[in-house]
Amino acid sequence: MFENLEVFRISHAMAVHAGQKQAVSAQNVANSDTPDYKARDLAPFAETYQNNMANRDVSGQRATRANHLHGSPNGSTAAPIIDDTTVASPNGNTVSLEGEMLKSLGAKRQHDRALAIYKSSLNILRSTLRRT
Repeated sequence: MFENLEVFRISHAMAVHAGQKQAVSAQNVANSDTPDYKARDLAPFAETYQNNMANRDVSGQRATRANHLHGSPNGSTAAPIIDDTTVASPNGNTVSLEGEMLKSLGAKRQHDRALAIYKSSLNILRSTLRRT
């Protein structure tokens, strides 16, 4: 029942995207001293969600059986892109720790927003069911 409601689908996709964005940021921080490492980032959620809806892949999770409710058969996730907005250090590394802190904070805020949307929608649904 709940998988058919668009608001739950969007909030789930937003939380998954935030987790992927946090993972990319953590990978950038882990490679902050690696020579010639290029910082990576994910496309914004709106763009990623629009592309996934066009391909009917909403979750980024992998469906291992045909009767799974969510997930794509190929298990695709948002592909990191090279972040061209950063400046390279003398060793060729383009990771900015301050920038990664801000990206990580943005991912946390996006995840919190997804949870707030989910909880609010669930409360509305519960209150609707109580009145009938």
